[in-house]
Amino acid sequence: MNVRDIFDSVDRRVTHWMAQHGVTLLRWSIGLIFIWFGALKLVPGMSPADQIATETTMKLTFGILSEDVARLALACLELAIGIGLVTGRFLRVTLLLLFAQMAGTLTPLIIFPDQIWSDFPFVLTLEGQYILKNAVLISAGFVIGATVRGGRLVEDPEDVEALRS
Repeated sequence: MNVRDIFDSVDRRVTHWMAQHGVTLLRWSIGLIFIWFGALKLVPGMSPADQIATETTMKLTFGILSEDVARLALACLELAIGIGLVTGRFLRVTLLLLFAQMAGTLTPLIIFPDQIWSDFPFVLTLEGQYILKNAVLISAGFVIGATVRGGRLVEDPEDVEALRS
């Protein structure tokens, strides 16, 4: 067996393992991030996003929620999303909550531009960078969502062709 055959054999096994476990690991890792960020929001001032998150929530609820209630509601929402992702239970509802929460996290780009952009449209503040990274979480939600009806990753495109035949 030559080096190329060995590499190909190892590559196939690794790719197979990634296809089998990738979505689950993605779900768990995103879930743990939501649990972590939600838990930080339970304690005022603990989260680096505390101020922008509570200001946004208060503005989106037209000031109906106080700062403390807004923070607690957001913490509970993030904890629920995280728990749903980690357990894999109620994924459709969990993803709906995730996408709603993500829509809320993107609104400061519009309603608080002075806190998000230091030089529009190219230079983001630290808060802006924190918000923009949510594009990865949204994309992860799409990948996870593609599996809730039985979809899966396939390690070899020829396998997909065989399934279609």
